[in-house]
Amino acid sequence: MKIFLDNINLSSNSGPNGFAKKLHRELSSKNHDLYLSLSELRSRPDVQLSFIASSARAAPIVQRLDGIYFNSEQDFENLNAPIKTTYKIADAVIFQSKFNKLLTEYYFGKRDNSHVIPNGTCLDVIEQIEPLNHELLDKFNNVWCCASSWRPHKRLSENISYFLENAPEDDCLVVAGENPDYAVANERIIYCGNLLWPDLISLFKRSSHFVHLAWLDHCPNVVIDARASGCHIICSSSGGTPEICGKNSTVILEEPWDFNPTKLYSPPKMDFSKEVKVTFDSDIDIVNTAEEYMKVLREVTK
Repeated sequence: MKIFLDNINLSSNSGPNGFAKKLHRELSSKNHDLYLSLSELRSRPDVQLSFIASSARAAPIVQRLDGIYFNSEQDFENLNAPIKTTYKIADAVIFQSKFNKLLTEYYFGKRDNSHVIPNGTCLDVIEQIEPLNHELLDKFNNVWCCASSWRPHKRLSENISYFLENAPEDDCLVVAGENPDYAVANERIIYCGNLLWPDLISLFKRSSHFVHLAWLDHCPNVVIDARASGCHIICSSSGGTPEICGKNSTVILEEPWDFNPTKLYSPPKMDFSKEVKVTFDSDIDIVNTAEEYMKVLREVTK
């Protein structure tokens, strides 16, 4: 099939583009013809997969939604406008999570031909990456980790607090990602900065636990990658993360959110004693994710 992958940048490591790279790799391996710009096309594509918002209509549109804006401290209605326009004209919509679907329908209204397809990752590539070997980590019995492009709702401070309250004294926590907004002078807390994806996977494979207490996250790729690398996931009950964290993961319970605009960068404090274990599993193999995408893409071309 000839597919126009609209509004993606394969050189970016953002959440949507990180997933787009994995999907691009898998669809390419199945011999689909993929195009990243209209200038590459010599004839009309069969279908257009638009990430978040479409740049132009070149074929039947399937919108892949990463999330929408609801931060009351931003002009969220104007920020949502191009996303909503694509949502209304798309032939089908793919949501990352059930949470994502409910959130979008609350703001944009319900529509026909919508699908929930969680993100996946490249299990074959992850299997080939070796666990991180570093003398600094050898001083500790177990490694815990967390990773994000840090902003207040990602809750780095809560991640660190959870680790200090629950991890054995001879364990360490490695904080990966740019712009960490919480600093602790503790030899058990190690900041390593932004890592390339293979190095991040290497860290995950060295780690026993991955802490992701972000508030109202949608379908975080780092959680999927950490889970695929063998980490025990610890996450918040808010948002879509519990849908993809895996069976027996630890979920810290929070008050349900009513979907009304909120101060996203002022998340509530957590009570770590309120925890449950996940009792269901979910598929995180990009091979199966890509096939689910193809079912939707084929459907709109009929």
